[in-house]
Amino acid sequence: MNNNGKRVVVITGATSGIGRAVANRFAAASDHVIAIGRKTAELKNLAAETGALGAQAETIAVDITNETDLANLFQQAIARAGRLDVLVNAAGHIASGTIENTSMAAWDAMMNVNLRSVFHLMQLAAPHLIETQGNIVNISSVTGLRSFPGVLAYCVSKAGLDQLTRCAALELAPKGVRVNAVNPGVVVTEIHKRGGMSEADYETFLEHSKTTHPLGRVGKPSEIADLVFYLASAQAAWITGGTYQIDGGRALTCAR
Repeated sequence: MNNNGKRVVVITGATSGIGRAVANRFAAASDHVIAIGRKTAELKNLAAETGALGAQAETIAVDITNETDLANLFQQAIARAGRLDVLVNAAGHIASGTIENTSMAAWDAMMNVNLRSVFHLMQLAAPHLIETQGNIVNISSVTGLRSFPGVLAYCVSKAGLDQLTRCAALELAPKGVRVNAVNPGVVVTEIHKRGGMSEADYETFLEHSKTTHPLGRVGKPSEIADLVFYLASAQAAWITGGTYQIDGGRALTCAR
């Protein structure tokens, strides 16, 4: 941590949904937030939002699938903040598709955002986190733990992310770096609509999801952010390699 006890936290996918809620959660604790996203206008809005919470908040416009952008990301972050304590990988992409009709382009798009870029970000962040005995929290999905029809590539990418989390946790533990993941069920965000779902279909999907989650409702981004915040905290200092369901009981059920 910095001399003032506040952490430097890099958050990808920070301009919407779970990533935005995570940025605001760390900002509310006055941590130094470095928000990563592609949309400059949204990053500007987020900086004002987190800054209003009393945090030192900065933004860096990055396409996480662009290797050159990623190579420069942590150089910029360290130049600005001097260190790195937490990396939260919240950027994600989903699109519908089965084993029969998922195109290679769609497959690659989901693997590149949900898995390949996360591996690269973790690899680049590791030396800095080793210096600070920091930690990583990955945003996975209930689909990493259970199979669901119609979102094959997404399921595979999240299952891969869970295994990446466990393998990295094992390798980095001797160096004092913890790695964990959270596995949300359906949460109200923009990810499904960005993946091609219409507004009407999304509302129908949310209504149906009340019946597929045993607690009878979908999740809120702030609920996921609270778990991420805990896993990144000193209170979770003996937790690593975990993939934590936060899904209203969804992973306990059969596909329906």
